[in-house]
Amino acid sequence: MTAGRNFTHIPSTRSWLESRPHRLWLAAEGRQLLDFSKNARLEHGFGPLDGKGRLAEDSVADTILTARMTHAYGLAALQGLPGCGALAQHGVDCLRGPLRDARHGGWMPDEKHPDDRKQAYLHAFVALAGSTAVVLGLEGGQALLDDAISVLNAHFWCEKDGVMRESFATDWSDEEDYRGANSNMHSTEMCMALADVTGDPVWLERALRIVTRFIHTYAKAERYAVPEHFNRNWDMLRDYDRDKPTDSLRPFGMTPGHFAEWSHLVLKLEAALLLRGIPAPEWMLDDARGLFDQAVRSGWHVDETPGLIYTIDWDHKPHVRVRAHWVQAEAITAALSLFRRTGAAEYEGWYRRIWDYVDRFCIDRVEGSWFNEVDPKGHVSEEIYPGKADLYHAYQATLAPVLPLAPSLATAIAQGALDDQI
Repeated sequence: MTAGRNFTHIPSTRSWLESRPHRLWLAAEGRQLLDFSKNARLEHGFGPLDGKGRLAEDSVADTILTARMTHAYGLAALQGLPGCGALAQHGVDCLRGPLRDARHGGWMPDEKHPDDRKQAYLHAFVALAGSTAVVLGLEGGQALLDDAISVLNAHFWCEKDGVMRESFATDWSDEEDYRGANSNMHSTEMCMALADVTGDPVWLERALRIVTRFIHTYAKAERYAVPEHFNRNWDMLRDYDRDKPTDSLRPFGMTPGHFAEWSHLVLKLEAALLLRGIPAPEWMLDDARGLFDQAVRSGWHVDETPGLIYTIDWDHKPHVRVRAHWVQAEAITAALSLFRRTGAAEYEGWYRRIWDYVDRFCIDRVEGSWFNEVDPKGHVSEEIYPGKADLYHAYQATLAPVLPLAPSLATAIAQGALDDQI
């Protein structure tokens, strides 16, 4: 079970998740994140903001950010938050227009690099944005989703392996000799949203195949530390990006934040299967526990200071020690998901403990939003992530505590799951 090191909060008989003041705090924090990121709007999508919430003069629309913003503002619009629906519609229009590859299909990474490779990671977020747009009823939302599903089926889904292929040249030639856990993790989230929106259970079947391979097979064999990098023959690439320890998508070693993220995705998939009357494998809860336990065992308080670090090496020792904001956000969601699933007080304790860390070190009460990363002592760092480009992880961490494990976020909000929460 999880270690009690530096455990400063003893859960009371009443959970924070049952507290109306806590839910009000979450809602207020979510709104400030949304308000800060509204400045990211560009003519052809959304771009990265600096620490003060400003766009650079030469900013161009980034497709991953545009898809994430479309999804996040779509979730906000479903709650009735003014101004958010227009931003989500802007995202749909740009994903269907200037950011789409009109010649070969699929999506470009940004306007400056139309010939860069087409990535599963990016396309998972485009499909997620499309699914949220459909739930919200945005103009062009169904067309965006249909287009994304067509691309996923034609190019990315590998039926033989039960995972997503990683990347291709812009004309869909030259498949990369790589299989990555990160892109498949976000594809798992996408698959659950697509299952809810399309009604097609094939997406849950695909999500389960992804989880079975990456978690129940490979991660379990590594004591629930998730290996990230493989070639197409499923040889584990232990030296992959050894010279790029701070790569933002494929760093060397293993990423405790991903252990936590996979943990709650496994529980959400279990809940999604059961909600549809589909049997869920008995190992899913044990695997979710193992993933979270390994995340905090190998990643928390490694410098005698709190916070989850970015990466560990193959001996489960700290490698890159900065604390990225998204890692803390995903650990919050994992802790609350395990508490909701098991009722075990230790997970309520972790939920409080990680929020306390975020409140002290991540929230920028001068300029707004969250610092993208801090160093072990809590000082602002830009070793991996410059500025404050991301809304997706932090905003979802304010929503997950007030929503069920299934269905997925947009569908749950549309079905009224928030109506009695705040």
